[in-house]
Parts: sequence; C-alpha cells; structure tokens
Amino acid sequence: MDTQKVPVVAAAARIAALLDSPEITGLIADLQETRWTGRPGYSIRSVLGMALAKSVYAIPTWTRTVRLASEHAALAAAVAPDGDVPSVYACYRFATKLRVYKPMLDACIDGVLVRLREAHPGMGESIAIDGSDLPAYANGQRFVSKNGRERAISEYSDPDASWGHRSAVSTRKGGGYYGYKVHGAVDTLTGLPVAWEVRTASDAETTVALPLLDAVKARGFDVRHAIADKGYDNGPFHHGCMDRGVCPITPLRLTPAVKRGDHHAPTCEHGTWTFAGADYMRKATKWRCPTGECQPASTWVKADRLHPLIPRHTARSTTLYKSRGAVERAWGSLKTDWSLLPLRVRGIERVALHADLTILAKLGCALAKTRAVANA
Repeated sequence: MDTQKVPVVAAAARIAALLDSPEITGLIADLQETRWTGRPGYSIRSVLGMALAKSVYAIPTWTRTVRLASEHAALAAAVAPDGDVPSVYACYRFATKLRVYKPMLDACIDGVLVRLREAHPGMGESIAIDGSDLPAYANGQRFVSKNGRERAISEYSDPDASWGHRSAVSTRKGGGYYGYKVHGAVDTLTGLPVAWEVRTASDAETTVALPLLDAVKARGFDVRHAIADKGYDNGPFHHGCMDRGVCPITPLRLTPAVKRGDHHAPTCEHGTWTFAGADYMRKATKWRCPTGECQPASTWVKADRLHPLIPRHTARSTTLYKSRGAVERAWGSLKTDWSLLPLRVRGIERVALHADLTILAKLGCALAKTRAVANA
C-alpha cells in the first residue's frame, strides 16, 4: 500500500519553518511590543531562533550554539538573515526576558497545541502520565566526605534542587539523585506532550497528576482515559479522575484490601459474575450472574481503585495500559534528541524555561511536519 511520505528536512530548514510559523511569529510580535526603550540590539527573531536551534541541534549550552551558528552558513541564514548572529550574552539576556514574559510563551505553546489538536482528531482522548528525573547541574555528592556529614542545602550550587529517587534504566543504577523531576501528560495517539510541570526531585508524582489533568483539559482536550503506572494507584487519583469525567487506567497495587480479595468480581453459588458494562454518570459498573438465576440477576458496584470503570481483566484495559509506553518514549526522545538533558542551568525557573523551550521546539516541528503532509 502506498503511503504519503515527507522528505527529510535539514535542521536549519526546520528552524526557518518554525520561525515563519504563525504561532512563533505571534510570539515574536508580542515580545517585540515589550521593547519600548534602549538600543534595538539583536532582533527578537534571531535570539528566539537561537533558542529553538539549541533544541533542534540538541546542544546543551548557549556557547556551543552560538559557535555553531557562526560557523554554519545555513543555520546563520535561517536564524539571522541580516548576518548578525546573536552573542552568548544576548542569548542569556533573552532567556531572562522569557522568564519575565512567560505568559507570552505559554500562549504560544497553547496555540501550537490547538493547531495540533485540530490536525489530529482524537488527540488527547487517552493520555499517559509519568515523571522523569532531571539531575541538577550541581555537585551531586550527598556527603562532604566518606562517612562524613550530609551537605546542607546552602552548600549546593543549585539550592532549588532536592534529593529524590529514580528507578534503574538500562545500565544505570537506581537510587537517590540530586535535581529536579519533570512531570508530564503525553498523548498516546501522537506521542506528544500536552502538559508538563517541573518540580524538585523530592515532590511525589501523585501530587502532580491531577493538576496535569486539569491543565490538559484547560487546553481544550477531551480527556477520557488517564493511564499511569502502579505508583499512581491510590484512592485520591482514581476519585480525582472520575470527578473530572476521566477513567483512570492503572495496575493494581498490593494493599491490605487487595490481599483480602476485595478487588474480585461478585460471586454466587453459580460462579463468578461477569462484567456487563459501566455507567459513567453513576460512576458504577454492572455485573451479572453467569446463569441469570439469581434475583436480581445483576448488581451495580460503585467504581473505585479496586473496581474501576474499565475492569483490569478486560482486553480494553490491557490495550489502553500498553499505550502508556508513549510517555516513556517521549521523555527518552526529549532527553537524547532534543537536549532536555544534560541540564546546564540552575534554579527551578531556569530549568522550567529550558523544558518549555525544548518541548516547544518538538511540538513546533511536529506541527510543521503535519502541515507539510497536508500540503503535499
């Protein structure tokens, strides 16, 4: 079967397309309005282009980004058509400016997500929620010396970070680390982040899940399923999802109620009752006697973490949970292909801005590719 393909676009051409997109052009115009005094300096378009190039080329520092732009003719033409490539200090000043005018950047991200939602019907119906570690750009030694005292927060070069725990991945050992954690909701259809938040490593993931869900819905997505790993299997998360009209999909955590068997389906002398549907308005599941001889032949069970609206033993629940891998792939791609790691900034506001610009570059490139397919 023939499939429509888009030719591979060079990184410099992708940056030029990003800067010419209506959403980025709007952000440039909004930031330009804030320039009311002083020397003109470098254009907003050129310094924003440097910020996007930093992610597209997966470069961790401004210094290397500026050096590349100075030596790369195609990149220099895309970022600064006038030939005036911004300096390192101009890039740092622009990052400070973006932190001050963060609502403008947020509005740009919202605009990109709106266009992606329009281009992909069904986007946001099923989202996968998870957090990922971001080791801080600081000395990660917890103790001043072997068997010595623990370092005070003031002794770290990044005092906004904190100690947290991460699991083992590939050859990396699990355990404690010093830094931050980025929590995100990723659309399972496109594999793109639709909401995210940076917090310190010590913050529990479950405390961020419901605010992320609210952020996704505030952006206009019709969320129906929230898929998460076993760490999110608790009462507040399940009830919070159902209160928002969202069905939670999580594995069952071994708790005393589970050990007692409270999660099993109703039974009678005729055997185990079968699942007969769910009523999302009543927040309950319906179960029927296997032979229909019982009176009444069916009963309603209130939905909770032990008896979710989509029972865990069903094929639908299994299929939905398998799509949770989208969030793992998204974080892996952002870290390795889009320079989300390694961090080269300190302070939670700077780290959050770094995450915003990185994800904006990824979303913008995805939107540009979508438009290229539509116009092909």
